[in-house]
Amino acid sequence: MGSSKDDSATDADNSGGNLPASNSSIFSEGEKVLAYHGPRIYEAKVQKAEFRKKEWRYFVHYLGWSKNWDEWVGMDRLMELTEDNVLKQQALDKKQGVDKNSKSGRLAQTKPKASSEAKVDKEDTKNNVAKGKKRKIDSGVEKDSASVEKLVKVQIPSTLKKQLVDDWEFITQKDKLVKLPRSPNVDDILTKYLEYRSKKDGKMTDSVGEILNGLRCYFDKALPVILLYKKERQQYHEAVADDVSPSSIYGAEHLLRLFVKLPELMAYVNIEEERLVRLQQKLLDFLKFLQKNQGTFFLSAYDASKVSEGSGKGKDN
Repeated sequence: MGSSKDDSATDADNSGGNLPASNSSIFSEGEKVLAYHGPRIYEAKVQKAEFRKKEWRYFVHYLGWSKNWDEWVGMDRLMELTEDNVLKQQALDKKQGVDKNSKSGRLAQTKPKASSEAKVDKEDTKNNVAKGKKRKIDSGVEKDSASVEKLVKVQIPSTLKKQLVDDWEFITQKDKLVKLPRSPNVDDILTKYLEYRSKKDGKMTDSVGEILNGLRCYFDKALPVILLYKKERQQYHEAVADDVSPSSIYGAEHLLRLFVKLPELMAYVNIEEERLVRLQQKLLDFLKFLQKNQGTFFLSAYDASKVSEGSGKGKDN
C-alpha cells in the first residue's frame, strides 16, 4: 500500500481537463466504493470528499484494514460498488491468481498487514527478523513449494545491529529525536553508493540503479506507516510536506530500519531464485557500504529536545 500523502504521483496526472463543478461530487461521504490500488481493486469507504486544485479528492478507508492505510485518492482510482464492477474486481483477482475469499491474497501483494507494524526493538535486531520465515503464505496466492524459503534474507552486520539498538534507546528510552532534515539524506546515500559501485566496477550498472530506485520507493512508502516510532509521528507531519519525499528529509538512521522490514515487504514478490540470490548479495553489499561509512552517515547522538507524548499513531512503545 502506498503512502497516504494528499497528492500521489498517480493522482497528480489527472489534475486538469474537464472536471466537475465543486457541487457535483460523484461519490458521497460514507459511500462504499471499489478503489484501485496498484494492480488490484479493493472495497473501500469514502470518509471525506473535498474539491481542491480543480478536482474532487476522496479520503478512503480500505475495509478490513488498518486506518494507517487510509489515503486521499482521485476519481480515477474509484468505481461505484455495482454488480458489474464487483465482477470486474473478481476477474482481476482471478487473473492475478488470487482467491476471492482470501484476505491476505488481496492486499498482501501491495502492502503488509497492519500486524506488521511491530516496533523495531532489541529482539528484532538480534533475531534479524528470522521469524519472517514463519509467515504463513495464504493458499489463495499461487506460489511455488519453495516460496517460504525464498523470502529475502537480510543479514545485518553486527555494528549496524548495535546502531538499531542505540536508535531504539534514544527515541523510546531517552525521548530524543533525529534532527531533521538529515545530511546526508537517504537520496544522498543512495547516490553515493551508486558512485561507489560504478567506480569499483568501472561502469554504471542498470541492475544496481534499479535496486536503489526500488529501495527509495520502498522507503518513501513504508516510512510513515511502519518505520516510525510513535514518538516520531508529530515530527514527521511537521517535516514532510505533501510534495516532499521522505528520502530527501530522513537519513541513514531510518533507512537502516527499512532493512529490518524488507523480508516482510518482499514476502509476496515473485522473483526467480537466481535473481533473489543476486538481490541478497547486492543488499548485503549496500549494508557493508553503510557499515564502512557508519561514522559519517549516522548520528552519534540525537537531538536533546524532548518529544511530545501521544503524538499520533505509529510503532507501539
